[in-house]
Amino acid sequence: MRFVPSIKGPCERFKESSGCTIDAVLRASRIGSAALIRSSDLRYDLLPALVERWRPETHTFHFSCGECMVTLEDVAMQLGLLIDGSPVTGISSFTDSTALCYELLGDSLGDGESNFTGLQFTWLKAKFGQLSVTTTEGELMCAARVYIMHIVGGVLMSDANNDNVPLMYLPLLADLSTVSSYSWGSAVLAVLYRELFRVTNSDVLDMGGFLTLL
Repeated sequence: MRFVPSIKGPCERFKESSGCTIDAVLRASRIGSAALIRSSDLRYDLLPALVERWRPETHTFHFSCGECMVTLEDVAMQLGLLIDGSPVTGISSFTDSTALCYELLGDSLGDGESNFTGLQFTWLKAKFGQLSVTTTEGELMCAARVYIMHIVGGVLMSDANNDNVPLMYLPLLADLSTVSSYSWGSAVLAVLYRELFRVTNSDVLDMGGFLTLL
């Protein structure tokens, strides 16, 4: 089984512009604590043994000494993410993905498609990895959304491919002042549980999610 690691260094640090910083936006969003997460060396040799002890019917690991599980308290204490608030849900299909990206990111993929469902990390970093000293406040807000998307899709809720972030999260970032109202911690745990449930199928060879919690 292949365990997909979180992307190291979600984005390069953005420069100050217009008297505001990406850091300030992240602090206000209450998801900024995840930006401080340092990549850890996971014991990939032990993870398969742990996964084998996962029981989807109880959502717990079964050991000879008893059962245990990853809880919301673990997520809150280790990641500093909110575990109450509005649920993190999104739109899985869009009538015009290009228009959405231009509205909230100021740019869009140049492949001519208008109904794509994800943004590649390589594209995000190439477009927004560095900001100039003349960056406007509007451009800074677009970059902040990209940074949060990168954290969400590349670190906290990565899938088995881990090469793009689902576009479904972008509408949640339209108003950056409301980002802090979402229960991101609950979503992180739900994705990890989903991945654990998925890999109980012997045909599944890859696993995503925030594996550091294990």
